[in-house]
Amino acid sequence: MTPGVDTFLSALALYPLASGLFYPWQLVTYMFLHANIGHIFFNLFALWMFGQAIEYAWGTRRFAIYYFATGIGAGILQLLVGLYGLSYAPVVGASGAVYGILLAFGMMYPNNYIMLLIPPIPIKAKYFVIIFGVLELFSGITNLNSGIAHFAHLGGMVFGYILIRFWGLRSYS
Repeated sequence: MTPGVDTFLSALALYPLASGLFYPWQLVTYMFLHANIGHIFFNLFALWMFGQAIEYAWGTRRFAIYYFATGIGAGILQLLVGLYGLSYAPVVGASGAVYGILLAFGMMYPNNYIMLLIPPIPIKAKYFVIIFGVLELFSGITNLNSGIAHFAHLGGMVFGYILIRFWGLRSYS
């Protein structure tokens, strides 16, 4: 990489608190950086798949607030995990906010079916979300240096749950 790119990334990626490279704005800017084309593709695909129903139900303003709140919450949980020496790498990507959207879909439309690709079977949204949450928790505990911010994913879900409960939103199915 070139020195300019390194400076750009170190200013915008979310670095652990103890790294000396953390700045508060990184809690927002890290969501706009992605590791590769596959990373951004799957985040955008999930945002499109699940986000459009949530935005339609809540409206654009509430959806945007929720999206950024879960993304920031994801970053906060990742930073807290980093305090215990469980994560040293910088974090990039909107996955934490996308997991918040996934949780919202599961809570708002718990009995809607999602068709899995592999294996091609239908599954209720509430079970899909629970499975993803359990897998992220297990992966976060067992794969500490996988290069994936599993606790950021969980943070998006946790902050999303808190926000939905705080707003008093009910499911639609």
